[in-house]
Amino acid sequence: MPESQPLVRLEAVSKEYPGHDGAVLTVLADLSLAIHAGESVAVTGPSGSGTSTLLNLMGALDLPTRGRVWLQGEDLAALDRDQLAALRNRALGFVFQSHHLLPQCTVMENVLLPTLARGRADAEAPSRARRLLDRVGLSNRMAHRPGELSGGERQRVAVVRALINRPRLLLADEPTGALDHATAQSLSHLLVELNREEQVTLVAVTHSPDLARCMNRQFQLCEGRLREP
Repeated sequence: MPESQPLVRLEAVSKEYPGHDGAVLTVLADLSLAIHAGESVAVTGPSGSGTSTLLNLMGALDLPTRGRVWLQGEDLAALDRDQLAALRNRALGFVFQSHHLLPQCTVMENVLLPTLARGRADAEAPSRARRLLDRVGLSNRMAHRPGELSGGERQRVAVVRALINRPRLLLADEPTGALDHATAQSLSHLLVELNREEQVTLVAVTHSPDLARCMNRQFQLCEGRLREP
């Protein structure tokens, strides 16, 4: 059963950018959404529709022009830059279309990088990393570097890196967009399985109907507003 208080809540959120000749470009318009712990949510929309902007607001990477965003009951607008950084490291995991792995580091080193931002050693992190890498089928790739991996393997490493700090919310921005169809399907199923196994809330922005269909809830972002198909 979901918690009574949403893990993520957006209330009357708008996001605007300055356009040409003093015009205002409205990307998100008076948008409200509540996501409870444990849910999996897909947001679809054409390129330029604001899906990545929406994910950035949920992930405390940006603030709305108007409206409010809460994460774990905290009003993100009330937090300073250091507090937002600490919240992202503590409560959030990010997976992007590009894996963003460091080429000079091994798989294990890449996975453990987010644990260093906490300023203290996590004695359990290496064993958790090994367990997660084994779970995603990469137990024999821990000492390899990204250049020695396939695209699907690199993206699975990115997923494990996003989960290493036990985030409550996993945000995925086109996680299958750079993969072939079969590899994308495999990663889609893996994300949903990890959503259940790790008890992490999953929000994915995607153009993939296959990934969207795997989710508990689906939304379309059109003209700055969310609608359920």
